[in-house]
Amino acid sequence: MTTYETLRRTLEVAPRIWLVTGVAGFIGSNLLETLLKLDQRVIGLDNFATGYPHNLDEVQSLVSAEQWDNFRFIEGDIRNLDDCRRAAEGVDYVLHQAALGSVPRSLDDPLATNASNIDGFLNMLVAARDAGVKSFVYAASSSTYGDHPGLPKVEDMIGKPLSPYAVTKYVNELYAEVFARCYGFTTIGLRYFNVFGRRQDPEGAYAAVIPRWIAAMIDGDDVIINGDGETSRDFCFVDNVVQVNLLAAASTDEAARNQVYNVAVGDRTSLNQLFEALRGALAANAVRYEKPPVYHDFRAGDVRHSQADITKAKRLLGFVPSHTIEAGLKAVMPWYVKRRAVTRGSRR
Repeated sequence: MTTYETLRRTLEVAPRIWLVTGVAGFIGSNLLETLLKLDQRVIGLDNFATGYPHNLDEVQSLVSAEQWDNFRFIEGDIRNLDDCRRAAEGVDYVLHQAALGSVPRSLDDPLATNASNIDGFLNMLVAARDAGVKSFVYAASSSTYGDHPGLPKVEDMIGKPLSPYAVTKYVNELYAEVFARCYGFTTIGLRYFNVFGRRQDPEGAYAAVIPRWIAAMIDGDDVIINGDGETSRDFCFVDNVVQVNLLAAASTDEAARNQVYNVAVGDRTSLNQLFEALRGALAANAVRYEKPPVYHDFRAGDVRHSQADITKAKRLLGFVPSHTIEAGLKAVMPWYVKRRAVTRGSRR
């Protein structure tokens, strides 16, 4: 039995109270779904800046009425300290996912990115510390590695940040470390590497590559690749992210606390390879896409290659990725195809 399987069984017989910020977003709603299915009590905080009520509606449809009754939603903003304090009251574990993501968004509007990702992060840290929560797990980012050329990426070797977004996520790590040292407050940072999965938004200028390309392929539109297509990433299915969040929050190993971990699968896929993988996964779901990709200029602020070393998370947290990129695409593609059909139908 894996560490994660053991933890799930423990939680089922000993429920806890969890706060998930950004609960109506992509990763937040997946955390909510898993926690409710484990009969946990969950408080969710979101301002719907990048999350959606329909994500919460979908989670409600996937759990029992009794499990849904264990969820309390607070519409609020992490930039407001009072909202953070209200949400953190009586909580055992915080899973802080709320942020303004996207490198391009941060280049367009660094003030908004700073307000949510630094001011909001500090508000949540203060609220969680004052509420006496057992641990504060937060979404860090692989963008923190910046211009460091080494592969695979190892947690204690970072370069200079390449975007305002990367600056904010690095500042999060600095604040978390200081709170651990100065207040004896347990924090754990999770550096996400290109997460994909259910309820990831394919719309808008800042949509992530996988949902955006899937939507374009289903609609028969052009797929745009920035650069020559040999840029590579360590794509990570959302179930892996859910697993490591729970492992980190509930860990009682002192050596595992107050650390930063890579969250990925330890592999590297080029954008050209991703294009073919998506085309194949769609074909397996009766959607054929015959167009070649269209290549544009490289995008400002992007790193060329990214791949994680996940040894530390395996050793200290017992993290064992459940899905490769291929397995993740196979698992999620029926959801995307169904969801796109619903979305397109609603526009007619």
